Amino acid sequence: MKAVCWMGPQNMQVTDVPDPKILSQGDAIVRVTSTAICGSDLHLYNGFLPAMEPGDVMGHEFMGEVVEVGRNVKNLKVGDRVVVPFPIACGHCTNCEKGLTSICENSNPNAYMAEKLMGHSPSGMFGYSHLLGGYAGGQAEYARIPFADTNPFKVPEDLTDEQLLFLTDILPTGYMGADMCGIKPGDTVAVWGCGPVGQFAIASAYLLGAERVIAIDRFDYRLQMAREKAGAITIDYAEVSSVNDVLNDLTAGRGPDHCIDAVGAEGHSHGMMYAYDRMKQMIRVQTDRPIALREAILACATGGTVSVIGAYTGLVDKFPMNAVMNKSLSIKAGQCHVHKYVRPLLERIQKGEIDPTFVITHRMSLDEAADGYKIFNDKIDHCEKIVLKA
Repeated sequence: MKAVCWMGPQNMQVTDVPDPKILSQGDAIVRVTSTAICGSDLHLYNGFLPAMEPGDVMGHEFMGEVVEVGRNVKNLKVGDRVVVPFPIACGHCTNCEKGLTSICENSNPNAYMAEKLMGHSPSGMFGYSHLLGGYAGGQAEYARIPFADTNPFKVPEDLTDEQLLFLTDILPTGYMGADMCGIKPGDTVAVWGCGPVGQFAIASAYLLGAERVIAIDRFDYRLQMAREKAGAITIDYAEVSSVNDVLNDLTAGRGPDHCIDAVGAEGHSHGMMYAYDRMKQMIRVQTDRPIALREAILACATGGTVSVIGAYTGLVDKFPMNAVMNKSLSIKAGQCHVHKYVRPLLERIQKGEIDPTFVITHRMSLDEAADGYKIFNDKIDHCEKIVLKA
């Protein structure tokens, strides 16, 4: 079958790989009908996450049709149409029973590797390095789904792939970012990053009762989408001397009640701090550029919440812990527990409360995926989100 394979930093190739097979009788095989390139895939593309090996199959946002099931699978049958959450959940461990599926205790066969970096391991994830299990991803014609009674969700036939695809990751991730804030009517929320996850965080904050959402980015086309599609007030951080000052002006000096970091490891700035972070990366003293996270902590109102849904890969420097402690801030973070949100968000899509397709700017074939990565990474042609058809 054809698949998008990581061959090294900024080197993606569409090549032939062996078809997936049932390895455990709890597995299923899905024929992929739609998949997508995610912003967190770019962390792999740019070489920021360890434990990638040449030939690894990429992709953790995919859906399709079940074509084979192991004999122990009870909840699926051949022909079912499914979306597949990116975290792999066993469904039976302590964390899965709590709904915390992105920290499943049983699905990462390489947990010992993650434990060395994090103390304890998160779940396995599709197409996201051997640190998180070495599972082949879904940017391919077919994918093997372990724990198939837990992971795929059957979806209705009367909605298109494009309406459903983002239930696998970015829509629940944006929603969880807002949900973790504990938004109350009248609250002001600030969102750093107007990529697809940021756009969904904006829309979700409004769904959960925010009065105003302020979005921070530097690309005109992303800020325009945040205003026109998601309803945000926008700040171009490259055009102001201080984002914090602007946020204070917009909130009578209090700062936003809640701040969402939808940027993560590859934060950007036009100031000296960006040069500092880049230098630290080059000499391998830190792995990530936590510019958005620092700004969010400093900008957040006292007693507020900083919600972190941007993906981080390792260590950061100059973390303003004094502000966290002295301002009585709460920090909530995590890879999305997608399984918890699929059904409620599917209902919102069916009711017309949100149309996830508004973030799609490019549609390409699987054969064009290597070009798609470059277009997305380099922000060519106002690229916000690429959907690939297998």
